[in-house]
Amino acid sequence: MPVPIRRLTVALTLCCALLAGSTAYAAPQHTARNVATVAAADPVPSPSTSTEKRKFAKTRFVADAALAAGATYQWIVKPYKAGKFKKGAHGRRLALVKAAVAGAFAYNRLKAAVRNAQGDPALSKALAPLSAGIASLKALPAKLRKGKSTDGTVNSYDDIINQVKDAGKSAGAEVKNKVPKASQLNGS
Repeated sequence: MPVPIRRLTVALTLCCALLAGSTAYAAPQHTARNVATVAAADPVPSPSTSTEKRKFAKTRFVADAALAAGATYQWIVKPYKAGKFKKGAHGRRLALVKAAVAGAFAYNRLKAAVRNAQGDPALSKALAPLSAGIASLKALPAKLRKGKSTDGTVNSYDDIINQVKDAGKSAGAEVKNKVPKASQLNGS
């Protein structure tokens, strides 16, 4: 049975493309191995700790602390002052859930801010006394979610955020509230 020339041309083109693609794919891997071997052979001094590897530590600290402060103010402090957490308040359940999510987000960003602050000597000294306070925030989102002891919980968040802001300001990294987007809250 004769095969039309059109099919042969398509098959030949496809085979050549696959062969060229596999050859092109294999070549960079081989050269990358050689480069890696050469790079490993030349001893280059590198930072020994992860804190030395942090780039833009102060900027990253400000960004993380600002997001934590914004989330805390927008979804915890502001609704609390408006009376949204009181029993019988309209929208209480939704406000408590938002506060719990914002609390978990704020805790996550504060931990990241502390990690970033360790890359800057002035910030690490300023934030050292606050590490225990930040660690104490870990249990608070669950309390907010259940609606228990909201007075102390809200005050704890507000106090820690203000202390972090003050520590940043004393180290030359002023923190201003930045309200995160809802997509950022879910992706933390």
